[in-house]
Amino acid sequence: MVNYWKAKVLPTIKKVFDTNGKKAAAAEASKSFDQSKEDISKEFEEKKGELQPKVVEIYEASAVEIKTLVKEPTKQGLKKKSTGVVSFIEELVKIEFPGSKPVSEAASKYGAGLVSDPVIFIFEKVTTLLPAEEPPAPAEPAAAVETEDKEITPEAAEEIKKEAAEKEAAATPAAEAPPPPPAADPAPAAEPAAEPAKA
Repeated sequence: MVNYWKAKVLPTIKKVFDTNGKKAAAAEASKSFDQSKEDISKEFEEKKGELQPKVVEIYEASAVEIKTLVKEPTKQGLKKKSTGVVSFIEELVKIEFPGSKPVSEAASKYGAGLVSDPVIFIFEKVTTLLPAEEPPAPAEPAAAVETEDKEITPEAAEEIKKEAAEKEAAATPAAEAPPPPPAADPAPAAEPAAEPAKA
């Protein structure tokens, strides 16, 4: 019975809990990917035109967290959202995105956090195909119209601030003034004595 445990069960348990072996295998996968980056980049440049609409479609269908990771990938984020990252990369494999197949295999086998460099490389390529973000619309268009009429100088900026403060003061009705303090009680309530410090 002891020999069976030593021969069959113990090696299986070691494989399950052996993270160093997993890290070494992930490092080897990353190294082999690094060697093929030039070929992947060339293939990417050739297929760029046909890949863009497909990549945009996959990107738009993704969760917000994955979109954020694609735009700004971090190793910590890849570890936390590993399953979402793997599914995103699997979608890229379906459209034959260059380099996505080995990255997908490595990420699903070892986790996206352990093969973060190849995943980040793929995400950088995906980002180049995405349309540029539109600048956010101005929050207060009326204020923007007023400032367009005046030349922006330090004096003009100060004047705009004063006008805005005056408008706020005028908009605040007198009814919102703080209520008067309550009348003082003739007999103040006795405060309980503080407990002595315990040593």
